[in-house]
Amino acid sequence: MKSIFKISLVLFSLISFTNTTQAQNKIKWISWEDALEAQKKEQKKILVDIYTEWCTWCKKMDKATFQKDKIATFVNKNFYAIRFDAETKRDIDFNGQTYKYVRNGRKGYHELAVAITQGHLSYPTVVFLDEELSVIQPIPGFQDEKTFEMIMTYFSGDFYKSEPWGSYTRTYKTNPNVHTVSH
Repeated sequence: MKSIFKISLVLFSLISFTNTTQAQNKIKWISWEDALEAQKKEQKKILVDIYTEWCTWCKKMDKATFQKDKIATFVNKNFYAIRFDAETKRDIDFNGQTYKYVRNGRKGYHELAVAITQGHLSYPTVVFLDEELSVIQPIPGFQDEKTFEMIMTYFSGDFYKSEPWGSYTRTYKTNPNVHTVSH
């Protein structure tokens, strides 16, 4: 009986440690307000994950891509990350304008989600903003870990300014740490 108790205690400790370790490597999602405030202190690019509660592909991307250690670590280091429910009903002030929820039938959408996706709202969409809060590019649809690694390094390293995406993907080499780009 004592040995079963000891084994249970050891297993519980291992599970608790594993869960704590994983939680530390998740993306630190912040609100629009917190990102804009942080931007005043230290300018970084902003990554916006546009999702809805009912979107199956959004949940899949969260689990298969955003919860991967190397993705989370890289995003936390290089971006302010905002998880933005495109159906939120609260007003958001951004770039001198107040954006609101718009009812559309039984559901609705948020004007800011439409604005930063440049009128092409779909779920999921990840939008990259530069340090001056201008949209670099919205990336619609589910992105797997490998593809998202290329996308986030393309934007964080400013490669988008001088190199076409097709050329970048042909010469990109996956980096196990993703802290530096082997390009």
